[in-house]
Amino acid sequence: MTKQKRATAEHGRARRSVLRTLGLTAAGTALATTAGTGAAAAREAGRRPGAVGPRTYLLVHGTHSAGVHLTGVAGELQRRGHRAVTVDLPWHGNEAFVPSAYQRQDLDALATEPSPLAGLTLDDYAHRVERHVRTAARYGPVVLVGHSMGGTSVNRVADAVPQLLDHICYFAAFCPSRAMPTLEACMSSPEGAGAISPDDQVIGDPEQLGVVRLNWRTGRPRDLAVFKEMICAGYPDTAFRRVLNAMQTDECVRAYGGRAVGGAGTWGRIPRTYLRMGRDRLVTPELQDRMIAEADEATPGNRFRVRDFPSAPHMGPLDPREVADALHEVRLRRG
Repeated sequence: MTKQKRATAEHGRARRSVLRTLGLTAAGTALATTAGTGAAAAREAGRRPGAVGPRTYLLVHGTHSAGVHLTGVAGELQRRGHRAVTVDLPWHGNEAFVPSAYQRQDLDALATEPSPLAGLTLDDYAHRVERHVRTAARYGPVVLVGHSMGGTSVNRVADAVPQLLDHICYFAAFCPSRAMPTLEACMSSPEGAGAISPDDQVIGDPEQLGVVRLNWRTGRPRDLAVFKEMICAGYPDTAFRRVLNAMQTDECVRAYGGRAVGGAGTWGRIPRTYLRMGRDRLVTPELQDRMIAEADEATPGNRFRVRDFPSAPHMGPLDPREVADALHEVRLRRG
């Protein structure tokens, strides 16, 4: 082999090695694009729950959010020796839709500007998450984590591919039940009545737009106070503004009404943890407790393991190490 050919071969091997590493640790859609790397060997290994090797934590964001809000937790998990991937749902995060009128802060135009998110459903979100799960499961144990609305995708995916998941975790997340089968039903329950709802902050008509649209760049003190208490109660203003900077204007209306009830024989077989935020003003502690109780009633032999964060708001503790510690300690299903 000539020197040039050897150099080309070595470059190719190095590039494939880098791509494999990025595919298992980078945020967003990077993991999904690595399906061809080592796929044949992974299929032969047939890895399922109980497989050895580093865990992959898949972190799914919530409403009006993006994977970037979970990168602090992902980084801490990586420092503990795990793989961690933040999943951007369709038209979120790295592929976010930013209305032109939002950039200009033209509120009249913002009230009517069409949004591609209007065509989405919970099916689209769950399918995106399931693709990540199917890829990650080839490499070892998978822990699927949903924050806020991300819990509905966790329910859907755990119902569809329970054999590929070793643990599921709800981070101040919705966990619909037979009595409350959708996110809307959870929020409409008596336990959800104490939640802060930004009704006065909604831009335009959600029924006409097909999305709930919020102006996170507002300078109005009243609006900012509502947003802060809703998701970041107790945060310093500097940290609150960092959260706001990555929030998205639009969330599809139909996803809120998508049924997401896990079956006892599928979702109900997977070990599960709930990270309970005691100062949450969006998914209230009372609603969190009811969702935990109804899940435990459905599968009394496989109950939630609850980790309580009494002073944390909806976005979780300021220090991501606290959430990472709780996730690091979850027990995997064996066999």
